[in-house]
Amino acid sequence: MTKASGKGGGKRGRSAPADGPVNVLLAEDEESFIEALVIGLTNEGFRVTVARDGVEALQLYEETTPDILLLDLMLPKLSGIDVCRTIRTRSQTPIIMVTAKGTEIDTVVALEVGADDYVTKPYRLRELVARMRAVLRRAPGGPEASDGGGGDIDFGSDGIWESNGIKVDFDQRRVFVRGEEVHLRRKEFELLRLLVENSGRVLTRDVLIDRVWGTDYIGDTKTLDVHIKRLRSRIEADPSTPVLITTVRGVGYRFAAAAGTTSA
Repeated sequence: MTKASGKGGGKRGRSAPADGPVNVLLAEDEESFIEALVIGLTNEGFRVTVARDGVEALQLYEETTPDILLLDLMLPKLSGIDVCRTIRTRSQTPIIMVTAKGTEIDTVVALEVGADDYVTKPYRLRELVARMRAVLRRAPGGPEASDGGGGDIDFGSDGIWESNGIKVDFDQRRVFVRGEEVHLRRKEFELLRLLVENSGRVLTRDVLIDRVWGTDYIGDTKTLDVHIKRLRSRIEADPSTPVLITTVRGVGYRFAAAAGTTSA
């Protein structure tokens, strides 16, 4: 077990620099990357704890309560995917998956199990740090954690919106589809809210990414595609032929304005 700068003490998901250095749990087994990242992140003001396999990552996660995790996809003993999946059953701590693969299926799997973002080796430290700070700002308790909004749709005095067989309680963050409750991840819920708030309007891909992931998000649009696909699988009667969240080719997405409405 190796700790680069001592044991972290912040609460899970903390992102306010005023509370002290941000605690990073780095799960990585390649020494060349470990050394470079520990030096680089420490110079950027982070406190880094290192785990060299998946089992140790889970152990140190419990011991150090990190503010953010950097998980290598291909860890010994327990993969980064399994570590991410396990942590997501108990916490919304921000997770960035770090991988040397970079194929679409790896990206999809990482996001499916709850990673907030991913970077592909080799990467620049500046890019990684920018993504880390963006994810921390959007984490629960961070300065950009609120759902936001800006549409003129009326949610009613009880904060509930209902149409198209979907009922959304925005105060309780609960979603019911044709009478059955479905459980959405944080980004899926934020996407749904933004789409609902702008029902009938076309939202460009850039707008969706800026509003949900932040204006400083520097990844590709694959993340948005995966989340839209997951959201459709939760709320559409037939996800292969969506009628609620429809694609406007070359532009973005639109949420059906009224029951029975379909879009191009």
